[in-house]
Amino acid sequence: MSIQDKVISIIAEQAVLEPSDVSPDSTLEDLGIDSLGLVESIFAIEEEFDITIPFNANEPEQSDFDISNVAAIIAGIEKLVSEKAS
Repeated sequence: MSIQDKVISIIAEQAVLEPSDVSPDSTLEDLGIDSLGLVESIFAIEEEFDITIPFNANEPEQSDFDISNVAAIIAGIEKLVSEKAS
């Protein structure tokens, strides 16, 4: 399973949707994921990939991690995973 597929699966689970309902240009708001759901998604993704996402739940707009849509989240995770591998 690719990084994209795993991330979409985790986000879909949080949104109680099928992965096929989650598109790269979906925002978390579109999917009905609130701030708590976002935090749970981040934890699940960190655990899945054994990475640390630079995200501050108390000040999301101050984070270096782009959560504007699903594609941005996937791109950020791919970058973190590749940095960890090197």
